[in-house]
Amino acid sequence: MSLGSRDRLSRLKATAGFNAVENHPRGNLPSGDVCGVGPGCVSSPMAVTTMDPESARTSQPHGSLVKGGGSLLSGRDLGAALTSRGKHYACGSIAAFTNIMVTFPIQKVLFRQQLHGVRAREAVKQLQRDGMRNLYRGLLPPLLQKTTTVAIMFGLYEDFSDVLLDQVSTGSGIPELVTRSFAAALAGTAEAALMPFERVQTLLQDHRHHDRFHNTAHTFRTLLSEYGVKECYRGLVPVLIRNGPSNMLFFGLRGPIKEQLPEASSRAGHLVNDFVCGGVLGAALGIMFYPLNVVKSRAQSQVGGAFRPCGEVLMTVWRERGGSVAMLFRGAHLNYHRSLLSWGIINATYELLLKMF
Repeated sequence: MSLGSRDRLSRLKATAGFNAVENHPRGNLPSGDVCGVGPGCVSSPMAVTTMDPESARTSQPHGSLVKGGGSLLSGRDLGAALTSRGKHYACGSIAAFTNIMVTFPIQKVLFRQQLHGVRAREAVKQLQRDGMRNLYRGLLPPLLQKTTTVAIMFGLYEDFSDVLLDQVSTGSGIPELVTRSFAAALAGTAEAALMPFERVQTLLQDHRHHDRFHNTAHTFRTLLSEYGVKECYRGLVPVLIRNGPSNMLFFGLRGPIKEQLPEASSRAGHLVNDFVCGGVLGAALGIMFYPLNVVKSRAQSQVGGAFRPCGEVLMTVWRERGGSVAMLFRGAHLNYHRSLLSWGIINATYELLLKMF
């Protein structure tokens, strides 16, 4: 056979081979590469997958899928539970942050009145003499303390309420109000663990200590190295007496007060109602427990020395101010307005964030 004839015959065989492949029933294709030439050949896209699409999606053994799926679902359920439980802490913390940034200068004026018994105008003049550089001096301790304590206040209240309500059976005869009040008192007591931040804030805001204590970290180092941990908890008793009852009243009366307000039909209306409810409660509780805050400020302004009983400190302040109730409550009107604004912001922001989350 001539060379030209051989070339024509080879081309005819090659053409016949490819036609045979294209016309071959898909289910009966031979195993291996389609063209049978080895790795260098490109496989036909139509012939690559012989598995049913449904089988491809369930290629894992059924038992392992159930086992793995079960653990995955459990993890998701746990994550959802943690998210639901943690949102009260997060919302409380953000609400407190918003409040501190707005009301901190007012708090400094109030603190000067509590500590020195001066009028608001004189306290403002003191801050003006200190200068703008010192206006937000001492911001970090209340920021850390308040964002954490308000988070604990709302979060632990919800957690303690859930635990106690689960433990108390419906037939026990214990009213839910009593159970929730106890949960609020426990949350308030737990807040006192963070009192060292309040202690440092007092020292940084007192102008008599400006030269000794430079900032939050320096104040903590000085107290711990020179006096020990106990010094950080000076003034603990008035804080404990204040926190438990005030929490009980706040959470116990928040709902009933809101029910007395006009029914809101919009988000803005709910925001206003929550602000009014929180503000009125905060202002009333601020007046009620104001003498305890005066005692706390006086006790915490001292560095070193004997730890004096709460009653003794109160009597010292009473005598210094001429035995006058009006002088003992000096600064209470500013505290009223600050608490009205502060707890209005906290309650409204908390409820708004809770609805968003």
